[in-house]
Amino acid sequence: MSWGFLRDLLSGVNKYSTGIGRIWVAVVFIFRLLVYIVAAENIWKHEHDDFECNAKQPGCENVCFDHFFPISHIRLWALQLIMVSTPSLLVVFHVAYRENREKHHSQKLYKSPGKIDGGLLCTYLISLTLKTGFEVVFLVLFYKLYDGFEVPPLVKCDVRPCPNTVDCYISKPTEKMIFLRFLVATSCLCIVLNLSELSYLLLKYSIKCYLKRHPQKHAGSKSDCHDRPAAAAQPHNSSLSLPLHTEEGRCERSSPLT
Repeated sequence: MSWGFLRDLLSGVNKYSTGIGRIWVAVVFIFRLLVYIVAAENIWKHEHDDFECNAKQPGCENVCFDHFFPISHIRLWALQLIMVSTPSLLVVFHVAYRENREKHHSQKLYKSPGKIDGGLLCTYLISLTLKTGFEVVFLVLFYKLYDGFEVPPLVKCDVRPCPNTVDCYISKPTEKMIFLRFLVATSCLCIVLNLSELSYLLLKYSIKCYLKRHPQKHAGSKSDCHDRPAAAAQPHNSSLSLPLHTEEGRCERSSPLT
């Protein structure tokens, strides 16, 4: 299987990500995609051929393998990588839409098409939510389909057409279990990174919106600080501020007393 498209996708998303998002891209590319291509794919390459049962009944071995492994670990892992990386396309498409819109109007409509604000912020938050959801769903699938995150060396099968309960042996169980737990650990790390980035963006733009909606409070507090020294510097002279009432009822300032 060629993974060039996924590599290009991750490199494109990296340009529009935050600092935490770039860490997520590095984890997915190095600790998941490269590990899958270099090591994990070869371990599960001949898993069906290496699955053996101590029964010569035709079809028994195939049925037992399908019973314990309805979906191969490595294929489910590949599907997880694809599904987790796909939501990032939303961000890439939104940035491309902004760039095409500027070309169509022949003017600068955004400070930067790749800056995370406005509609692009919503798209980015949606992609983070989808990525986190897919990670959780696949972890649950791994746990439910294989009855935990372990690979036992021996399983007992009594599914028809097996004549009785037979023993079936899984090849390389320890090595497979190590990679399976590594998969779970990297998935949990990606979930933490996605939640951290989601919280960071929500907090950042919540503070930004608050400052935009209540600029008077901050401006008033600053002006008070600047006005106090000026008021203290003026001499207090009661003779300069004596009010006089005219016949028309207006209040005027008297001239300095001599």
